[in-house]
Amino acid sequence: MEELGVAVVGFGWMGRVHTRAYARLPHHYPRLPLRPRLIAVAEEVPGRAEEAAEQFGFATATRDWREVAADPRVRAVSVIAPNFLHRRTGVAMAEAGKHLWIEKPVGLSAEDARAVADAAARAGVQGTVGFDYRNAPAVERARALIAAGEIGTVTHVRIRLFSDYAAHPDSALTWRYERARGGSGVLGDLASHGADLARFLLGDITALIADTAVFVPERARPAGATAGHPLGGGERPVENEDHVGCLPRFASGARGVLEACRVSVGDQNAYGFEVHGTSGAVFWDFRRMNELAVGRGAAVQDQPACTVHVGLGDGEFAAFQPGAADAMGYDDLLVIEAHRFLRSIAEGTPYGATLTDAVRGAVVLDAMAESAASGNWVDL
Repeated sequence: MEELGVAVVGFGWMGRVHTRAYARLPHHYPRLPLRPRLIAVAEEVPGRAEEAAEQFGFATATRDWREVAADPRVRAVSVIAPNFLHRRTGVAMAEAGKHLWIEKPVGLSAEDARAVADAAARAGVQGTVGFDYRNAPAVERARALIAAGEIGTVTHVRIRLFSDYAAHPDSALTWRYERARGGSGVLGDLASHGADLARFLLGDITALIADTAVFVPERARPAGATAGHPLGGGERPVENEDHVGCLPRFASGARGVLEACRVSVGDQNAYGFEVHGTSGAVFWDFRRMNELAVGRGAAVQDQPACTVHVGLGDGEFAAFQPGAADAMGYDDLLVIEAHRFLRSIAEGTPYGATLTDAVRGAVVLDAMAESAASGNWVDL
């Protein structure tokens, strides 16, 4: 068993999830030839890196990610910094010969994502991207059903990503609401997952038209650099999108609806899809992550859908549970992602979502922004 020195850059909530995923890998994938060792954690918020090192056992704590890039003990890095730092950090880590597990959307634009992908290709390092939801065994089963023609020829898909994390008008104006640091708002936060799921399930998008809106136009200054609570007074404009609605056309001829909103009062992580074909349909809701609703058969009209629980033959389910209807959780999706990242390193072959997927997804997001600005269809 070979040890692989890993580091985590950015230690907010998602940094903790990555760290827990590394720690759990030997439990779920004991035959993986690489065993992660937590070498370094970097976080600019004073004291947070030291707390992470004490809690999780990192050998080194720093406020400067450049020290991670220069550390010869580190061979692989999770980059979980704010969006505007993805390009700078990702390129530097690749150029230092570190394999990358980087969170979406990999920068503020397709140009940023492409720069990171190109740097990784030049350096010959692996690049895994945090498109978590494609790792759900139910989503992988849905993809297999669609590919096998179980619902006939796909006619249309609806993908939704609704959340209320930004719904409160009194929440603070953090970096997520600034275009220079957060990019395209809900497009990068949530629609990036929708674009990836669309491609993962149905293939390439060839054209689209989109509309965006800001529903909470001003927010108060934050109390600290990463604080979500307001300082009070001095309200500033929200610079990026709260909502996006998009009509994509697929190379297959299928049509779609993709909608994402970060201010959806009454919805928490309401993510999912509905795919319809000429002889059936398949439905998935993240809040019931381990189930699919599937309708198929010869009836077509008045055809019922039944609930299917994922089981041992679906995706990576067998690494976590012994039988169908035993539930997996969100953190498990990150363990799957970590496994695919380390397997890519061990075998020199990419597994799971890659930087190429990030670039293609970012092209879709850029097209959405362009269409929303012009009011026109955009060809990809």
